[in-house]
Amino acid sequence: MTNTLFGYPVYPDFKIGEPRFPQDTFLGRYLHCLDVIDPRTLFASKKKLEDSIELLNSYNAGTLPPNTSNKTLWDAQKLKSAVLHPDTGEKILPPFRMSGYVPFGWITVTGMLLPNPSWPTLLFWQWMNQSHNACVNYANRNATQPQPLSKFVGAYGAAVTAACSISAGLTYFIKQSTSLSTAKQLIIQRFVPLPATSLASSLNCIFMRWNELETGIEVFEKDTGKVVGVSNVAAKQAVTDTALVRAFLPIPLLLMPPCIMPFLEKLEWVRKTKTRHVLVNAVVCTFAFAVSLPVALALFPQESIIPREQLEPELQQKTKQAQLYYNKGL
Repeated sequence: MTNTLFGYPVYPDFKIGEPRFPQDTFLGRYLHCLDVIDPRTLFASKKKLEDSIELLNSYNAGTLPPNTSNKTLWDAQKLKSAVLHPDTGEKILPPFRMSGYVPFGWITVTGMLLPNPSWPTLLFWQWMNQSHNACVNYANRNATQPQPLSKFVGAYGAAVTAACSISAGLTYFIKQSTSLSTAKQLIIQRFVPLPATSLASSLNCIFMRWNELETGIEVFEKDTGKVVGVSNVAAKQAVTDTALVRAFLPIPLLLMPPCIMPFLEKLEWVRKTKTRHVLVNAVVCTFAFAVSLPVALALFPQESIIPREQLEPELQQKTKQAQLYYNKGL
């Protein structure tokens, strides 16, 4: 009997290059994203990665070892996808992989949610968060077209400037409001990172992937894998969808801790020392991050569809397929 998860086979018949769960439903994409962000892949050895790649090559060549299970094949593809960029085939540094987003990003998220921060603290954590976001956006971009390092540096500067300006501006207006009591100012200030980070993260994504909008990205036929051409229309859709994901991600991530912490702060054990308070805040922030990330990533499939009639006329003439595909990036 085949084990199932929410009605889906846990390990269906293996198909190379395909997600383990269907991508036409939110639930299927969510389960797929749990594989994408699985932090256990961060600890895989170089030999295990090489063995996984060799196994997948054997599958392609039709020379699989006897009795190789679907689970073994899916696990091999999961590791390869987590470590190597789908377009370049190069290793992504662990802090910038989607599987490393929470383990390496929880510190900056916790820092942004510290109560009543000073101006230097506020700007430092916004800079840290957007710097990490910029590197994640760049590392997980669609890389079918080259991007000069100078454009990356310029985009990084614009993203960090936008984040710090938005966050500092909102905080300034709240502190200058004489109609609010000190208690209300502190409560509202807990939520300042939400609109600031949501807007800044979207801008960060757009800035870091601006090159795609200028040069376009490759679109291909699903059945044959044939690259039909480079499309600016597909690039615009890819960047827009990813920016929307980045805008949504901070919502549950930054709403949950300010709503949960006031109740935990009533506990004497939490209030007793500043260290305990910071520790509990970090745990709550990490939990919220882990919950919100797969939900946000599942909003759109990574391998997205675009109807042929929406593409540039010259590309429409190169294929008879009704739908073409492209890598949206993460």
